[in-house]
Amino acid sequence: MGQPTPATDGWWRSAVIYQVYVRSFADGDGDGTGDLAGVRTRLPYLAELGVDALWFNPWYRSPMKDGGYDVADYRAVDPAFGTLAEAEKLIAEARELGIRTIVDIVPNHVSDQHPWFRAALAGGPERELFHIRPGRGEHGELPPNDWQSEFGGPAWTRLPDGDWYLHLFAPEQPDLNWAHPAVRQEHEDILRFWFERGVAGVRIDSAALLAKDPALPDFTEGHDPHPYVDRDELHDVYRAWRAVADEYGAVFVGEVWLPDTERFARYLRPDELHTAFNFSFMTCPWDARRLRTSIDDTLAEHAPVGAPATWVLCNHDVTRTVTRYGRADTGFDFATKAFGTPTDLELGTRRARAAALLSLALPGAVYVYQGEELGLPEADIPLDRIEDPMHARSGGTDPGRDGCRVPLPWAAGEPHAGFGGEPWLPQPDGWAAYAADRQAEDPGSMLRLYREAIRLRPEFGDGPLTWLPAPDGVLAFARADALCVVNLSDTPVGLPAHSAPLLASGPLDPAGRLPGDTAVWLRA
Repeated sequence: MGQPTPATDGWWRSAVIYQVYVRSFADGDGDGTGDLAGVRTRLPYLAELGVDALWFNPWYRSPMKDGGYDVADYRAVDPAFGTLAEAEKLIAEARELGIRTIVDIVPNHVSDQHPWFRAALAGGPERELFHIRPGRGEHGELPPNDWQSEFGGPAWTRLPDGDWYLHLFAPEQPDLNWAHPAVRQEHEDILRFWFERGVAGVRIDSAALLAKDPALPDFTEGHDPHPYVDRDELHDVYRAWRAVADEYGAVFVGEVWLPDTERFARYLRPDELHTAFNFSFMTCPWDARRLRTSIDDTLAEHAPVGAPATWVLCNHDVTRTVTRYGRADTGFDFATKAFGTPTDLELGTRRARAAALLSLALPGAVYVYQGEELGLPEADIPLDRIEDPMHARSGGTDPGRDGCRVPLPWAAGEPHAGFGGEPWLPQPDGWAAYAADRQAEDPGSMLRLYREAIRLRPEFGDGPLTWLPAPDGVLAFARADALCVVNLSDTPVGLPAHSAPLLASGPLDPAGRLPGDTAVWLRA
């Protein structure tokens, strides 16, 4: 068992955290599914990359109807990934390399195979742990209200006894009733279970959705408060969680999608969550003015509560960075995802290299999704191999999220690019060209850029950001004794006064100017 370590050293305030989607990271037993054994074999790679912590998507026992976000048992590792003993070994081995572990908790819902829901279906008192209601209409044939699932379609499914149950995501993910004390107690016990095993932090999935208006009213646009997003009573839950985390010196990062910056900051008060994901930056187009606004707004909304910002370019739910930045629309919105969107990968890769230096120079913590350090593009998945429920529930119009979840290429000369057995999602032709072993030998590769940037990142210190004068389309700022300049325009620009170059995302032009879609770090 790992020993609790105090969070007082503030490691999480400036950490580089690597997101591991276990199913697609590395396959240790050759069955085509990534597993904990595979992660353990790649810990030296992660240590060489220089990351401070690993965030794991859910590795718990699950029917995998939504990539493991339908949890059947929080105290067991899914057999596809390994065993609880193996998870404990992984946590300890990573810690020996100076790498902490963050696990994912999914409090809004459980799997329909969870013992609680099975007991509820059998008519037990566990029905009170969910939102189970009679329907409307003459014979109860209509859902209790008009709420829609995040994955499309009604958020209600009818049970054999005629009642309906709420699921804001897939029907296999019934929502828990957070007004019930047993739900709250169970989750505090789950937190302790993993903190006892040496976990340093928890990422909270869909953190703003737990509390529901007890009347379950119809959804009215603009209605305040919202019937299930960002309700005030939610903050009591996270204060109780924070008390548990503080016993172990552990930290939280919340998945909080909220447009209202003042409401967002409430989750980051000193007795609630330590950090929250920054989605405005991740979904922002490749545009200097809009990126600067996103950075300024992010820093401003965190300042009053003294919480560190987080920066992320991509995760397991969004289009990969090199693909997104190579399109006419360089932002990200679930509603605009479509098959066959034209992409210039050379342009997207150049911009993604610059964006890596931008994000790693900003004050706060940075999250790197697995494969971003290899410059992996979004993969086209054959229609008959798509597994993501977003695709099916959209009627086939949404490509789903599998394109950013394709198993990683490790070794160019090995079968399946060194991932292991034949991968659960097909790797595209040419995937081996992105292999980690090939990139490790190439000084100009994305992998070498990430390694060097993470190594040099302490040059920026832990102080605030000061914007420098810059032409239109250029972002330039100073922190400590280092400068970061990013040219998002079409025109090369001169560099500010500096004593030495530190790192560039691409070569300067013959006149020593910074070309378009290129970033440079300089010593002041």
